[in-house]
Amino acid sequence: MHPHSESIDTKIRYTLRMRSVTVDLNAASTTQLVNAATAIATELAQREAPESAAACLELTETLAAACDMQESALAGFIRRVDATGEQKRWGFPSTRAWLRSRLGMRENRTTERLILARQRDRLPRVAERLAAGKLSYGYAATVAQSVARLEDTDCAGAETTLLGFVDQGFSAAKVAVFGRRIRDVIAERDGTETGPGEDVKRGYAKSWITSTGSLDGGRYIKGWLNAEDAAIWDGTLAPLVKPAGPDDCRDVGERTAAALSSVLSGGHKATKVTVICDLDTLTGGNAPARLTDGTPIPAAQARRIALAAGVSPLLLGRGHTPLYLGYRERFASAAQRQVLETLYPTCAVRECEIPGTLCEVDHVNGWALGHSPTDIDQLALTCGWHNRFKHTSPNQIAISKDPDGRYVYRLLPPRDRTAPRATSPPGFGWAA
Repeated sequence: MHPHSESIDTKIRYTLRMRSVTVDLNAASTTQLVNAATAIATELAQREAPESAAACLELTETLAAACDMQESALAGFIRRVDATGEQKRWGFPSTRAWLRSRLGMRENRTTERLILARQRDRLPRVAERLAAGKLSYGYAATVAQSVARLEDTDCAGAETTLLGFVDQGFSAAKVAVFGRRIRDVIAERDGTETGPGEDVKRGYAKSWITSTGSLDGGRYIKGWLNAEDAAIWDGTLAPLVKPAGPDDCRDVGERTAAALSSVLSGGHKATKVTVICDLDTLTGGNAPARLTDGTPIPAAQARRIALAAGVSPLLLGRGHTPLYLGYRERFASAAQRQVLETLYPTCAVRECEIPGTLCEVDHVNGWALGHSPTDIDQLALTCGWHNRFKHTSPNQIAISKDPDGRYVYRLLPPRDRTAPRATSPPGFGWAA
């Protein structure tokens, strides 16, 4: 808490939308407190900043400390959801998918909050200080990330050491450096690896890579790629770095390493790349093309790709490609799948980010029930997890079509949810 902020009484009284509400902090439930915090945040967000810059500085520090304490509560909530698998009842294959899809978190923030939630029980002093407003969220997240791969005994020692650096006034970035050094020291103690030497100072005109071996046969790799080489890197590895499915728990760094290994071993040669464009684009038009994930490709670049790779026409109809198979065929044809991959960059479930190329073909109305023939206008792409979820929980999927003719699946909450959800203000659930 900021040293100049006023003390908080056991009761809070405030007015919202012409309603005066009293919250007894000792008697209020967690849901009521979340509702009250939401109501206050809603009102505060609509206020103009004070004219006094000095007041704004002090208020910023006070509010930031309050946000840090709220992060402590969030970590506890996320930890419980993650441990019990509650997110799966709501149609999300993982806690990470829930945080990214439902709450709109970016990848870095999702990883940060999930690590803190999972390490919270192993970092009792960090958790206590964060909840008391004596440690910022940035420091707490840094310590949690530093110990994520340490054994419990080493974790306890690292927590003490890193909090000591915090108390000495080192920045969060510096504490992160100390955390990496602690991991290196532990690895050296166990005889598993050695850290890389100092980076060589280089310019940024030419690409460079340094490689240092470790005692266990592993290898550290660091380097810099100029713009041209970076484009080759992205074009080759980006399609391979995407998650392999809803149960793929690897982070981006681990998926990148696997993609690089695949390329070095030649396993990527069977990878297909589909560029979608109009005939006019190939004959000199300016309309951009796109990849199956929606990435735009300039018309000129699309023509260069066509010259190097050839052109494969894709017919959307009953012509030369059999796209309407009726009930006599259970599985979609290769041609149908190619069409679907152009229509669905990702899983048809709204906000699911699994690439369409890794999804399964789904009969929208269920082929087993005889309601959905294997016709192109009755098919969609869903990831394996959501395909099974749709079959086992049909009442939690709402299906509609967008203006482009693609099916959109929307997740619905479970009917037997056991806990009431926090409501938007001003409905607090207790007498005003």
